[in-house]
Order: sequence, then structure tokens, then C-alpha cells
Amino acid sequence: MIEPCFLFGYQDAQDIRLGFQKGSHLYALDAQAIPSFDWLMAHLPASDLIGTLEAASASPLPADMHTTLKGVVNRQPIWAAGVTYKTSEEARERESAGSTVYTRVYSAARPEIFWKAMAYEAVSSGDNVGIRSDARWSVPEPELTLVVNGQQELIGFTIANDMSSRDIEGENPLYLPQAKVYDDACSIGPRIWLQPNAQEWPQLDIHIEIEREGAVCFSGSTSTRKLHRSLTELVEYLLRCKTFSQGVFLMTGTGVVPSDDFTLQVADQIRIKIDPIGELVNQVHVVGKR
Repeated sequence: MIEPCFLFGYQDAQDIRLGFQKGSHLYALDAQAIPSFDWLMAHLPASDLIGTLEAASASPLPADMHTTLKGVVNRQPIWAAGVTYKTSEEARERESAGSTVYTRVYSAARPEIFWKAMAYEAVSSGDNVGIRSDARWSVPEPELTLVVNGQQELIGFTIANDMSSRDIEGENPLYLPQAKVYDDACSIGPRIWLQPNAQEWPQLDIHIEIEREGAVCFSGSTSTRKLHRSLTELVEYLLRCKTFSQGVFLMTGTGVVPSDDFTLQVADQIRIKIDPIGELVNQVHVVGKR
């Protein structure tokens, strides 16, 4: 059995450093061999990735080390695919009063792909995520996320929360950028599960739980088995006419949608879990002014 491998960031006495995990063993990476995540994404082909990281593994780290992508990911754009699950298509149609736009996107040859954030803007586990001050209906969107290097090769997967203002997008689909792109609207982490050159979806369950005032107010789950688009299809469309010299993240859509009477509130705690990647945990706050 091949031991799972992960890439992560950790806090040392001075800065956030890169670490590598193989099985249950965690190591600091030699900064001279692997100067930064940006360098890794720009220069290391997927076929050499794990071998290079193994060779660059230096001192061992504690097994309970807190892992993060904050301060590690930097110049990579984060994009998102939409309406990739049937539950998402149905929810989008309800919120848009039966516009049929999302039904047509779901069945179209071309997937919906849109820009979300720069990696340096994304928050990570333990940070606050935002809900817009001018939105009435805000939800999290738990998503398996692809990590693609500068050679346009998949290197692995992480977790993301694509925060969304459903009332704003529902009013008019052209408002999607305002519903999706604002301060603290994107969370990623806590580490990257390395799966170089994978061609098919890993069979994973995606869980979300939202806690309010000490009690669970929403929980749900889905599976990558329910994804309507193939992995290679989403990557191909993203890269068809656009290059990313230092790599790119692609969120792959949500299959968990809270009921239409649910909206996030300040201080809600959102937990998104995808094994073996881990758990992404964030608390809600309000951003912006009316």
C-alpha cells in the first residue's frame, strides 16, 4: 500500500515554512532545495514532485503539528467551477425563480468556470470567513479543490470553502462576481494531498457541519461520485486558452446546499472535512459596509 503524501505549511520560530508528510511522518523541507511553494509550482514537474520532496526532507516535525496553507500559497489564482452537482443546479434554479440558466449550464458541453481570488487573499483554517454586509442570504460551499502546477499538470487536492451570497446571485446571474468575490470569501487548506497526474476523481466523501451557539444548526455531506463533470474536463477547459506560470487552484463545485431558509450568522463555526486531506475550520464575520 502506497503511503499518502501531503504538502503543508507550518509556523517555526520566525516564519511559515514548507513541510512534507509521508504516511504518519512529517518533515521540514530544506529551504535551499525547495525555496517556496511558488518555486515548486513553477519548476517541479508532477512526475518528479514526490521524489524531490522526499530528497529535500530534513528534520522531523511533531506528528500533531498544526498545518496551514496561509503564508505558503501566494501567486496562484483560485478559480471555481459551478453547477457541477445536480443539487447545486436545483438550488440555483430555485434562488433565481426558475431562470433555466443553471439547468442549461449543467447540461452544456462547456462548464461554468469563474475567477474567485488570488491565493494570497485566501484565508485558511482557524481564520475568519466573511459574509457580505449587504447580503441577506449567505452560505458556505464545501468543495474539493484541484492543485495544478505551472506545467499544467495536476499535483493534488485540497479543501476550499467558496462563500456565496445566494440572494445577490439569485437576483441576477450577472451579479455572480459580487456574490462570490469579496473580502474573506475564500478559505483553503489545511494541506495538499499529493496525487500527481491523477486522471480520475478520487472517491471521497465531503462533510460540512455548522455550529451556532454551541449547537449544530446544519450538517450535510456529498460524494465526489456525484460530480457531473470529469476531472480532466474541468482542467482542460480552465487551461484551454489561459496559462498559469506558477500554478492555479480550481474549486470543483458544491454538492451540499443548506435549505432555502438557512443563512449564516456572525460567529457561526464552519467545519468542512474531506479525508484524508483533513478539516478546514472557520468562523464567520461580516465584511464591508452597506
